[in-house]
Amino acid sequence: MNIIRHVRLPLVFLFFLSVASLPAGALQHADTSLMVPTTAGQIQGSPRPGGGAEFLGIPYAQPPIGDLRWREPLPAKPWTGVRSATTFGAPCSQPDLGDWNRRDAQTGKEDCLFLNVIVPAWPIPKPLPVMFWIHGGANEGGTASSALYKDGTLVNHGVILVTVNYRLGIFGFLAHPELTAESAHHSSGNYGLMDQILALHWVRDNIAKFGGDVNNITVFGQSAGAMDTSMLMTSPLGKGLFQKALAESGAAFTAPLLPLANAEQAGARLARAIGAAEGDGQIRELRALSGPALLAALAKLDPRSRPRVGPDIDGYVLPQQPAIVFASSQQAHVPFVYGTSTREFGGNQSADQLRLTIHLTAGAFADKALAAYGLANGGQGTTDPKYGTPADQWTADMIFRCPSVTQAAWHAAANNPTWEYEFNHAIPGQEAQGAVHSADLPYVFGYFPKTGNIAGNFTDVDKKLADLIETYWTNFAKTGNPNSPGVPNWPQQGDNGTYIQFQQDGKVEIAHGLRAAQCDIYRQWLTAQMHPTH
Repeated sequence: MNIIRHVRLPLVFLFFLSVASLPAGALQHADTSLMVPTTAGQIQGSPRPGGGAEFLGIPYAQPPIGDLRWREPLPAKPWTGVRSATTFGAPCSQPDLGDWNRRDAQTGKEDCLFLNVIVPAWPIPKPLPVMFWIHGGANEGGTASSALYKDGTLVNHGVILVTVNYRLGIFGFLAHPELTAESAHHSSGNYGLMDQILALHWVRDNIAKFGGDVNNITVFGQSAGAMDTSMLMTSPLGKGLFQKALAESGAAFTAPLLPLANAEQAGARLARAIGAAEGDGQIRELRALSGPALLAALAKLDPRSRPRVGPDIDGYVLPQQPAIVFASSQQAHVPFVYGTSTREFGGNQSADQLRLTIHLTAGAFADKALAAYGLANGGQGTTDPKYGTPADQWTADMIFRCPSVTQAAWHAAANNPTWEYEFNHAIPGQEAQGAVHSADLPYVFGYFPKTGNIAGNFTDVDKKLADLIETYWTNFAKTGNPNSPGVPNWPQQGDNGTYIQFQQDGKVEIAHGLRAAQCDIYRQWLTAQMHPTH
């Protein structure tokens, strides 16, 4: 999950009526220099403090409300006149999951399929590479409409940034037999991924009008956004829509995705738990509920026993398990950058509790795993100054590090240019907890929050590190290689698992074989899961 607490502006549309009675949403006396034609109609942006321009709250799809709830997104309907694009659109409807998304939950709506375009200059003298951002939040919370992503210095490095909202949780990933039956593709779930794909089509169709290079698009994301980025690399619907990919703290197969039939059963059980009657008509009942009522019903359920909702192998967006796609070299063959933070999410299990978890999870590989974590023969494990307690290590390895390392190893083995990093720089003032999940975001976007969970006492060291990371990221977006003169050389991953570490002092160090012992066991376990013997 993204742990930032976002600061939000309300959605405001300014309507001006001319003597010719312009339609609602049209602007009169607008600054035509910031007026851009899109496939749905003209929009009016605003100057960006410090230079450039921003175009906010652009609808790329019809509102997924009423009968369009749980359907494939449709392109936005055309409008007449000029639409204001000077304020964010609403976050997508989501439950309150804690401080990190409370504001988004309070202001979220189902009518949320908006994107934002931020450009470093206006007009753009020559086409610039495009970076398409998919926000994190476990595919359950968060939003693209945040000062964190908009107000930093990333675009000042010569790129155009597009950030996109997509449906979340039950609104974005509910599978159900009735939804499959009404689908032209005989699938259900994955509406959030389809939103991302439609937004990429919007970028392909429109970004040239903003000064973007339609043939140079990098998809990147963090946490669930990184997982989704990786899933798009395996989807036939994503083919040709982007030329590079960058995944921060997430991989496509952190957990095996449910097959469609299992996801449908989980959706039917969830519908019953919410209160829909047994049998046909459950989706009709659920569509009759308002978004807030649906979330309120979900909030009454115990999250530990609630049926699972998330991306599934639907046969349309995702035809097969992403792990199988990567292992068989069928993914998008694009340059790839990926990495993780040293601590990510920590664990709090005792040695005995962790031993039990490993036995239950690793099965036949449990003995190897216990030895790798110092827990064999009743051992208490070894706390690592960088990676934390054995429980911290196990959690980060299983959910983030080893899935990412395995996915990228298979990508590199297919002769795709691949670069790995490790973020080992705690937010200043939070050194005791280490480089936790989302601690890298201020450095990727060059924005340093003053409040919230990733706020800190940032210094010149942090600003220089942010400039370095932004340079690597935007070099990659420009050329497919993060390197350029003036920055430390970042070698490709190669057979020995070469990677760079962003250290606490702001310097870069080269290392090899990130958590090799633990991730080799994970890879063996995953391969066995993909090819069961019975």
